[in-house]
Amino acid sequence: MLFRQLEYFVSLAAERHFARAAAACYVSQPALSEAIRKLERELGVPLVRRGQNFEGLTTEGEQLVTWARRILADRDAMNLEAAAFRTGVSGDLRLGVIPGAATTVAALVDTFCAAHPRARIRLDAGLRSGEIAERVRRFELDAGLLYPDGVDTAGLVLTTLYRERHVLVGTAGLLDDAPLDDDPAGPTWSGVAGLPLCLLRPGMRGRDLVDEAAAAHGTRLRPRVETDSVATLIALTETGRWASIVPHAWLSALPSPARLRTVALPSALDDAAPLGARVALVRADTEPTSVLTAAFEYEARNAAWTG
Repeated sequence: MLFRQLEYFVSLAAERHFARAAAACYVSQPALSEAIRKLERELGVPLVRRGQNFEGLTTEGEQLVTWARRILADRDAMNLEAAAFRTGVSGDLRLGVIPGAATTVAALVDTFCAAHPRARIRLDAGLRSGEIAERVRRFELDAGLLYPDGVDTAGLVLTTLYRERHVLVGTAGLLDDAPLDDDPAGPTWSGVAGLPLCLLRPGMRGRDLVDEAAAAHGTRLRPRVETDSVATLIALTETGRWASIVPHAWLSALPSPARLRTVALPSALDDAAPLGARVALVRADTEPTSVLTAAFEYEARNAAWTG
C-alpha cells in the first residue's frame, strides 16, 4: 500500500468526481482510477461504487476513508515533527472556527504566528460547532474553536478557553426609545421582541442561545432578517434601524463602536447570569499529537482570554 493510493482515495471522497479528484492530485484520471483499484485489491473490499460516473463510496469505503485520512494526517505530523527538530515548528494548521469566535481567534492566531514564523494557518471561520467536531474527528481539520455544550465531543480533547457574552446591540437612538426596562430588574425579553431584529439563522448555536433564553421568559422572537454572518448583523445595526444580539467581543473589532449601545440580557437559566456560552478548543484525541497542533493548543491554553 502506498501513500499515493490513500491520497487519491481521500481526494475522490472529497471531490465526489473522478476528473476533479485527478486534477486535484495532478495526475490523469486513468492513473487515479487504477491506483484506487489496486488499493481495493490490496484491502480486499470495494471502496467505490462505479457506473457511468462516480456514484459514491461503498459502505466499506465510507468507513475506511477515515482511516486513510488518519494515516495521512499521522504521516504529515511525523514529517512536521522531524522538521521541527531541524528548523522549528512549521507547516499548515487547518483551523475551524464558529462565527462568534471569528474576532477573538485573531489575537490567538497573531500570537501563534509570531511565536512560530514558519507555520501557516488555513482558517475557516464560517463553520458550526457540530461540523467542526465532525471534521476534526475525520482529520479534515487539525483543531477548532466551538461551543461545546450540546455538541458530541467524543473522540476529542476539549479545552475551555473563555465564556462568551451575548448582548443586545443597536444605536442609542433606537434602544433609548425601546420599551426594554419595563421590569425594575432589567431589560425584558418582551421588550426585545418589539424591536426590529436581525439575528443569526436558526440552528446556529448563537441563535439557539437567544431563542432558548427568550422562550424561558415566555417570549418568541420574530426577526425580519436572518443570516450566518455576525459582521452583517453589526453592519445592519449601524444603520440605526435595526437591533441584534451578538457576541460582545465582536464590538472591540469595530473601528468606531461609539454609536452603538449594548444592553446585557438575562440567560435562560438565571436572570442574574448574563446571556452567553462557553467557547472551547478541540483536537483529535490521538497520541502522539502533531507538533503543530500541540503548539497551537499551548498558545490557546496560555492566552489571556477576556471573552
